[in-house]
Amino acid sequence: MSKAKTVSTALAGIVAASFTLATGQALAVPDQPENWEKCAGVAKKGMNDCGALDGSHACAAQAPVDNSPNEWVYVPEGTCKKLGGKVAKIKPAKKA
Repeated sequence: MSKAKTVSTALAGIVAASFTLATGQALAVPDQPENWEKCAGVAKKGMNDCGALDGSHACAAQAPVDNSPNEWVYVPEGTCKKLGGKVAKIKPAKKA
């Protein structure tokens, strides 16, 4: 392989690696919040996180309708009211 071709190949590799690194940083997701709250009234049908507040069922993914006041999902602390929900006053989840 010629010296020019070797240099060209090396430069192409550096450019590709730089582009991969730059796009990886641009698409990075934010850190997971440390504190979560149970937000009632914002879960979509079949998208609740656990049992209904009124005890009508005890499992996730069983919300019968959108935005039922008895169905809840975990949201980052401080966002429930912004979503139009109500913070559920029940025991918080265990931290891992």
